[in-house]
Amino acid sequence: MSIRGSAILAKRYRAFLFDMDGTLLNSIAAAERVWGIWAERHGLEVEAFLATIHGARAIDTITRQALPGVDPAAEAQWITEAELNDVEGVVAISGAVEFLNRLPGDQWALVTSAPKALALRRLHAAGIAVPAVLVTAEDVATGKPDPACYLLGAQRLGVPVQDCLVFEDAVVGIRAGESAGADIVVVTSTHLAPMVTAHACIEGYEALQAQRDADGLLYLQMLAP
Repeated sequence: MSIRGSAILAKRYRAFLFDMDGTLLNSIAAAERVWGIWAERHGLEVEAFLATIHGARAIDTITRQALPGVDPAAEAQWITEAELNDVEGVVAISGAVEFLNRLPGDQWALVTSAPKALALRRLHAAGIAVPAVLVTAEDVATGKPDPACYLLGAQRLGVPVQDCLVFEDAVVGIRAGESAGADIVVVTSTHLAPMVTAHACIEGYEALQAQRDADGLLYLQMLAP
């Protein structure tokens, strides 16, 4: 489903909640460089392995490999530190910076599975301002698809999560938004293959604009082609 003709265009929201990687910025090149080095070091077939890393926590990806003598927690820490040192090619999704800059600062939050230090590093690299409300990996005990992160983002904004619109790109994040009870828009800019979803989809933000009505509620508007 594309966003044109979607029911969410007729709805009003108290706030918007955004995932980061794949939703506001593209970090695939940097992530695959770091993970490629790790995979080579551990004797894995790099191309096949890289297809498994996106959307999952580093520690879960490493644990799945069941490599003898490997400490997943220590290796995940190495991955995080390496990603902090490699942000080359990290760029904003088309139109994202302009879209965010037009939003009231107290009506949107970033909700990411990345550690806070990495989130700040990638936002800076992509030219995206750090929001007033930022929920990161350290803020919740259980990550996506658990809805705790989106519930916390809404709570910190002081609004019911059911009155929020979630912007996501990955299956685990979509499931988290669904479990929280929010409406969802799927950003497909970094998808290598079409995603089958009942949710509204956007390629980027260039054809989309947020408006604020007389009651202070946000709604989406498609720009004329």
